[in-house]
Amino acid sequence: MKKPLNIVWFKRDLRVADHRPLAQAAKMGPVLPLYIVEPDFWAQPDASARQWAFAAESLQELQASLALLGQPLCIMVGDAVSILAELHRQHGISSLWSHEETGNGWTFARDLSVAAWARQNGVPWHEPRQFGVVRRLKSRNGWAQSWDSMMAEPVTQPPFALAPISGEWPVHIPTPAELGLPSDPCPSRQRGGRAAALAMLDSFLSERGREYRYQMSSPVTAFDACSRISPHLTWGAISMREVAQSTSKRIRTLSHQNDYASKSWRGSLTSFMSRQHWHCHFMQKLEDEPRLEFENLHRTYDGLRGDSPDPERLAAWCAGQTGFPFVDACMRALSQHGWINFRMRAMLMSFASYHLWLPWRASGLHLARQFVDYEPGIHWSQVQMQSGTTGINTMRVYNPVKQSLDQDPTGAFVRAYVPEIDSVPDVFIHEPWLWPGSDSLSYPKPIVDHTEAAKAAREALYSLRKKSGHSEAASQIVAKHGSRKSGIPMKGRKPKVASQIKDESQLSFDI
Repeated sequence: MKKPLNIVWFKRDLRVADHRPLAQAAKMGPVLPLYIVEPDFWAQPDASARQWAFAAESLQELQASLALLGQPLCIMVGDAVSILAELHRQHGISSLWSHEETGNGWTFARDLSVAAWARQNGVPWHEPRQFGVVRRLKSRNGWAQSWDSMMAEPVTQPPFALAPISGEWPVHIPTPAELGLPSDPCPSRQRGGRAAALAMLDSFLSERGREYRYQMSSPVTAFDACSRISPHLTWGAISMREVAQSTSKRIRTLSHQNDYASKSWRGSLTSFMSRQHWHCHFMQKLEDEPRLEFENLHRTYDGLRGDSPDPERLAAWCAGQTGFPFVDACMRALSQHGWINFRMRAMLMSFASYHLWLPWRASGLHLARQFVDYEPGIHWSQVQMQSGTTGINTMRVYNPVKQSLDQDPTGAFVRAYVPEIDSVPDVFIHEPWLWPGSDSLSYPKPIVDHTEAAKAAREALYSLRKKSGHSEAASQIVAKHGSRKSGIPMKGRKPKVASQIKDESQLSFDI
């Protein structure tokens, strides 16, 4: 008789190193490594072909790694519950293993369905933590200390070998076209896979990261100065624990060196380490309150911008045709690379929400599709923060001209991505509409008066913040989601927004 299978269900954890579900399942008996390509997931409005292309490259390396262990990765296409039910019928499933996932609303609903099926069929489902996110968290007190403890645990080694399971198992990785995904050119996209992840982390820690603190804000320098491992963390080719421990090890090697370069390295890597905490901090928000993907965190802002975006403004913003060169250059760079640094993400979202007055869900979905490193917990928290609907953060209305002057003073970045204004003299490059020859350009005039639009947005939001009940609701949000120092109890006191939450709207966590 065939032995029942221990299924290791790979989701966004495409590696064999530091993979506790795989290591623990291998101790229990025959293991079938399984990846389920779910067409309904890839039909969601936050999914894109560029994301699947990156994931597929990571899957190829995972296939090779598992084949070396003795049992290749099985790839099935369809509904997770139906596939698991059929495997259980044909082979029997003794246990199901996967990492906990804090994904979008669709994966949350899918996991509820899988959990119900597992209970009904007596299949134990084991879900070890992958990140510092705590499921069913009762209080944020001590959360940072818990994160530190988890990241200090030993990295889990992969199994020495997996016993091969007889039979023909599907291994084909579908193309984007086979999944029905629209064409999505992204010519400068990073390549997926663990080898690329390790190489990127190593080059950052040893070569590129020295000026990280000072160069991560400008798109002129950020493409090299940032670690660029965020898509690899999103798809799990490398674990956060591996990143944290590699960073700590590098800092220790520099701890007794007092030359300028070493001090600069230590400062930058300490900043990088703090961004790793913030990464999980924002994921925890979505874990605790999944509705923030769809609804205003602070309900006072419901109906603020209406439900339907202005189609012309949304289209111009998505295409990088707003008439503001720096905004458009950032959007076009994102389209080409599938990545842009955090400050520019914040500016793009702020411009859409404040200057164009677009509902954050519509503009947030476009950015989600553009980001190869789309992490729902981080993304939707930031989308709301940059749109002013959390009720607890400083309203950050980025001036698109000032940002251009500050982050791209020579105009080199703008000229690289907005060739329509190449003939504009340097003195007018940040505001080409002021150039006397602007009528000859094929580039559009500004879609709005940015000064007047920003003023109107501030007035609208400030009026809501003065409403009765706003502060009380904001205090409740802080108590549930606010960052605070590890181990400092609130002792039942009414939370004070200003003193108990760092201004997260000014954070940058480019990792």
